[in-house]
Amino acid sequence: MGQLAFDLGHRPAFGREDFWVAPGNREAVEWIDRWPAWHTLGPGHALALFGPAGCGKSHLAQVFALKADARILAPAEVTSAAIAGLVAGHKALALENGEAVADAAALFHLFNAVREAGGFLLLTSREPPARWPVTLADLKSRLSAVPAVRIAAPDDAMVEAVLVKLFADRQVTVAPEVIAYLVRHMDRSFAAMRSLVARADGLALAEKRPVTVPLVKSLLEAN
Repeated sequence: MGQLAFDLGHRPAFGREDFWVAPGNREAVEWIDRWPAWHTLGPGHALALFGPAGCGKSHLAQVFALKADARILAPAEVTSAAIAGLVAGHKALALENGEAVADAAALFHLFNAVREAGGFLLLTSREPPARWPVTLADLKSRLSAVPAVRIAAPDDAMVEAVLVKLFADRQVTVAPEVIAYLVRHMDRSFAAMRSLVARADGLALAEKRPVTVPLVKSLLEAN
């Protein structure tokens, strides 16, 4: 009988100190770090972070939320009826997956309301706001004027460092060849790395064996 593996509450941390800085995300981190002095880096009260899934956009949105006491919004929360309450309750807002907002007029009003209140708006998306499929001319103009910072997918050095850190956080020792194999074969997103490390830790514990290349290979092949 395999050993039961209990989830003891390990979870990803979203503080600034938990974000791995690399050339591909350094500019985005600098923008977040310099809040609320965004006017020294560019015009306006808004900032957009864009890049592929898993590149760290949501983590930086969480960092911004902690730093600025911002509310994180989902696209469905941006409606005309909700704008006044959103802006009145928070000096800063972070809208994730901004390109998925269905109500273009509401998003336009959100921009205006945040600016008039002297607040700040962080946007995250796959594509820069200037490329969002927007037909409302006024909103298109607003989006095109927002400073947009690209976050690149992690490179080899970043992936290796993150994997070592994630395994160490779980007090799991892995051989260099395991890390090297994962760097070559796994999805290069922070989300995928966290998931893979958690699954490897759970399987190793349940089967009472170390995390080896065959073990992680079996997990990757199971996807």
